[in-house]
Amino acid sequence: MTTSNLPLAVQLYSLRMLPDPFDKVLAEVAAAGYRGVETIGNHGLSASEMQELLDKHQLQAISTHVGLPVLEKEMESVIAFNQAIGNQVITIPYLAEELRPSDEAGWAALGERFGKLGKQLADVGMRLLYHNHAFEMVETNGKLMIEWMLDSTDPAYLQWEPDLAWVVRGEADPVALLQKYAGRCPRVHVKDLAPAGTNEEEKGFADVGYGTLDWATLLPAARAAGAEWYIVEHDLPQDPLRTIRRSFDYLKGKMTW
Repeated sequence: MTTSNLPLAVQLYSLRMLPDPFDKVLAEVAAAGYRGVETIGNHGLSASEMQELLDKHQLQAISTHVGLPVLEKEMESVIAFNQAIGNQVITIPYLAEELRPSDEAGWAALGERFGKLGKQLADVGMRLLYHNHAFEMVETNGKLMIEWMLDSTDPAYLQWEPDLAWVVRGEADPVALLQKYAGRCPRVHVKDLAPAGTNEEEKGFADVGYGTLDWATLLPAARAAGAEWYIVEHDLPQDPLRTIRRSFDYLKGKMTW
């Protein structure tokens, strides 16, 4: 076994543009070789309907993305749904501009706010993560905004889902951040960046292994930081199924299975 060997999941946001029924989408994920999915809320399904489809395709829900406003307003239903499908990880995926603090004090306060939500989840055996983009990589007073946020609350109540491509796009050092937050990164988004000025129709992203990120360094660093799953994602793939297949095949080639 190598230090990079972990199970692979897909963030279903990558497949949102497919016209197929959800059943068929999950069938394609399973056929590509993945063992898990990261959902977006409930996909319009009841917990029993979701569990039936996951079981049918032998997939595991390993995390779900839930927006901050929904999580704060509907905590009980979010918990009930995810417990019913066997998922214990809730991830805040994004902050709308009006929710983003403007300084380090605001980011620290936001971390405390997240920590209170995370404690509610921890009390029922679940975990709260935060997924970054590039705007959290702005530095002020010697620390990045995401550091002000994560450092302000108990790691037991707020963990991190590093999106490695967004870290690099934000001009931060992903390996240094993974090392700093080792033990706090149970889910890691594996996404690639195309060379500057290319793949503009895909927002400058690339299939994993077909871009510029140094996976020989990043995958072991993520595992050393406590990653339990690598989650493949692409924000705007022109051919979503090709993307998840090529990304899986590349990552499989980097591992001993």
